[in-house]
Parts: sequence; C-alpha cells; structure tokens
Amino acid sequence: MSDTTGTTDGEWSAWRTLSLMHAQLVAAVGRSLAAVELSYTDFQVLEALGRAQGRARVVELGDELGWEKSRVSHHVTRMQERGLVAKERCPTDHRGLYVVLTSEGRRVVRRAAPVYALVIQRNFVDRVTPAQLRGIRDAADAVLDGLTASDSGGYTLR
Repeated sequence: MSDTTGTTDGEWSAWRTLSLMHAQLVAAVGRSLAAVELSYTDFQVLEALGRAQGRARVVELGDELGWEKSRVSHHVTRMQERGLVAKERCPTDHRGLYVVLTSEGRRVVRRAAPVYALVIQRNFVDRVTPAQLRGIRDAADAVLDGLTASDSGGYTLR
C-alpha cells in the first residue's frame, strides 16, 4: 500500500491481519451466541453490566464498551424491549439514566457465558502461546492507553 504517512508494507500487513482476526473472531462468537438468542453486542452489554454489579449509567457503559452515547441508548432500548435490561432514572441527576440488568438478563448471560468462553478459548487462547498472549495484551494496552490519552479518533485529511 502506497501512502504519504511513511507506514511500511509490514505495518499495513500487521494492521490488516489484526483487523481480519478481530472480524473473524467476532463473527465466530456471534454465530455461537445466536444459539442462545443473543448477539455479540448484546453479550458485551450484559457482560459489562455484570462487571458493574448489574447497573451502570449510560455514559459509563459507553465508556466501557467504546461506544457513542447514542449507540448505547439505541441498543439498550432494543434489549429493554426483550426484557434483558431496564432503564432507571438517576436520583441525583434527572437527565441521567442507569441501565440495570434484569433477572432475565442475568439468566441469559449465565447461559451464554460458557458458550462465549469456549469460543474464545478454542479460537483464540488455544492458538497462541502464553508469550504471544502477553504480547497481544501489552500491545492492546499501549494502543488503548494512547487512544484514551489523546482522544485521537478525529484525524482529518486535507
């Protein structure tokens, strides 16, 4: 790939491979979660709420998932219609909302978690060495730290 950024073919190749790996893993997870009537994004929301003791503000959920507030709101509304989550007003900030895991949401995520774990184990963890896994985690942490520190998503071309 020819460009003006100075990015090498090897760097572009690493990016394409990472991007393809991510897309294929997400697809594999999605196919497996469909058996328990969840999408991968549903599972991400339910899992994030579980880590937050069953409730999180919409903005916190967005930060956790790396989603814009509007995406969180729309997706949570669809999940609410299915009984997986509920929305509650924040008592201290009347503009704010909490997303709360319902008993149905807890039941569904308990069914889905082993499926998710098995797909990740077989298709990711079992295919790399412990050293590669540490390297992937370290690289991802470095990129995420840089994105958080610089909020660098808004580059424009002139």
